[in-house]
Amino acid sequence: MIELQHVTKTYRRRGAGRGGPELHALRGIDLTIQDEEMFGVVGESGSGKSSLLRMINHLEAPTAGRVLVDGVDLAALSPRARRARRRRIGMVFQQFNLLANKTVFDNAALPLRLQRRRERDRVMQMLDFVNMADHAHKHPSLLSGGEKQRVAIARALVTEPGILLCDEPTSALDDHHTEEVMEILGQIRRELRTTIVLVSHELDVIKASCDRAAVLERGRLTAVADVVAPPPREAFATYAERAQRYLA
Repeated sequence: MIELQHVTKTYRRRGAGRGGPELHALRGIDLTIQDEEMFGVVGESGSGKSSLLRMINHLEAPTAGRVLVDGVDLAALSPRARRARRRRIGMVFQQFNLLANKTVFDNAALPLRLQRRRERDRVMQMLDFVNMADHAHKHPSLLSGGEKQRVAIARALVTEPGILLCDEPTSALDDHHTEEVMEILGQIRRELRTTIVLVSHELDVIKASCDRAAVLERGRLTAVADVVAPPPREAFATYAERAQRYLA
């Protein structure tokens, strides 16, 4: 379970000295995300979505309030204990963040190598899970956007996280690759029993995948809504098939 207890985050405006104006990214957020839930966070640009996500894995500390993950306040831990906890929280980014000079396998294996762990079987298992095992020896320049994001998801999964944080994971993708990535995230939630927090400004993505969603506006939590899934959409094997069907 993830709990945000009256979390506030402020930043000093660039160039402002002590006592100068502050930017309020989050204002008194109270929020609970249940285990194995796919939880959406929506809002306009600048609403505080990404700041909220960074609170959960303590990439940034709240200015006030507490963030509890499985009952533990990461801010209260020693740096070493905090790093160990963070390994149980995976992260997927909008722009993939793959290393161009590394193969698909090496990109997916990077978190394990940073921990000085060599587990080839685990890396290949996760690449297979996201249907990228056949591309293990390719470099990112040879991949489509959707394939790059699948590699990024495999990289996030190799440390066996209980929580997966996704920051606009489909914003750089077309509709077809968006559906592929969201299907994989749904599979992760179902089969690996992972809690997923999905930040997106794409309401269709949230509606099609999440159980509940928080709505942020100017750093404030304005609502937490139960999401009613839309009727199933017709499936297509390729983007070309989708285009032909809708343009006919």
